[in-house]
Amino acid sequence: MEPVTPDPPAVLARPLLTQQWLDLAFVHWAVDPDAVAPLLPPGTVPDVYDGATYVGLVAFRMHEVGWLRLPGVPYFGSFPETNVRLYSVDGRGRRGVVFRSLDAARLVPVLAGRAGFRLPYTWSRMSVREEGPVVTYTSVRRWPGPRGARCRLVVRKGEPVAEPSGLEHFLTARWALHTALPGGPAHLPNDHPRWPLHRAELLHCEEDLIAAAGLTAPLGEPVSVLWSPGVPVRLGAPTRARRA
Repeated sequence: MEPVTPDPPAVLARPLLTQQWLDLAFVHWAVDPDAVAPLLPPGTVPDVYDGATYVGLVAFRMHEVGWLRLPGVPYFGSFPETNVRLYSVDGRGRRGVVFRSLDAARLVPVLAGRAGFRLPYTWSRMSVREEGPVVTYTSVRRWPGPRGARCRLVVRKGEPVAEPSGLEHFLTARWALHTALPGGPAHLPNDHPRWPLHRAELLHCEEDLIAAAGLTAPLGEPVSVLWSPGVPVRLGAPTRARRA
């Protein structure tokens, strides 16, 4: 099994995509691995920490997505995004995330993500607003549906995290995504600097994206709420998720 590490296990020599992830809120709930296993791609199973796996609601600003080594695109490549994600391990022991939905505010990236990587991108009306330490993320889904699925997430960012816990590394230091492509499940690696994490307080969370993603909405308080100013990110080309 690949270890959980705060730094990427390998640096990508030839990134397929470059981008920045900025002003991120990470909100997580613990769930039973058996409840999410049917929602993962073939060839992957839930990744577990202390007997539980996790549902993440992650809201942020995508900034200047670029292909290969070309400069990032300032308008179509910059937009708010909110994703619902699960945690996975493939047949080679490589850890990653599985996106159950990705709401984004630009239609062109939505179409490209759906066609090129078979990711469940949806086009939504979205905003990210900062007022001092308080950050508000909003989204209302336009297409393909369920139309009107929404999220309003409000967090207060706090002090930097000097030494993240094992769970905090598990939830944020994810160096790949798993998805189903023609020909079988795929592993898409990424690399970026170590996350600069901050404590955060969840002031408000009203959403139905988790239920729309096929999951039972978590009850009670989340087990982890973090915020980050962000990192520059590079994504690599997909490889097979199953062991050859």
